[in-house]
Amino acid sequence: MSKKQVATEKAPGAIGPYSQAVIAGNWVYTSGQLGLNPETGALAEGVVEQARQSLSNVKAILEEAGASLEHVVKTTVYLKDMNDFAAVNEVYSSFFTEPYPARSAVEVARLPKDGLVEIEAVARKK
Repeated sequence: MSKKQVATEKAPGAIGPYSQAVIAGNWVYTSGQLGLNPETGALAEGVVEQARQSLSNVKAILEEAGASLEHVVKTTVYLKDMNDFAAVNEVYSSFFTEPYPARSAVEVARLPKDGLVEIEAVARKK
């Protein structure tokens, strides 16, 4: 199976040796997206805005790959503090509709750039 790299200027560029996303067959696998503004490279203020920006970045990458949030089947949410779970859930529910994607949420010791949330997704292409 071949892989195709996905890259868009509508989301932050990779800050290491990885792709924003990879298409393999009919599947799109995004890298984890921090709440970074793609124009400034700065983190949004607070966990709510970082979650919103993170999901906006995921959305932009999926659209570049020929998919959408409606096609997401699985997400993973990495949180700096599990006490932010409810706040991130509220933002998350404004991006997805039923049937919601399967999801894992884990607290981590630290995220790149000292982010508060990072989200990755797996979606089937349209």
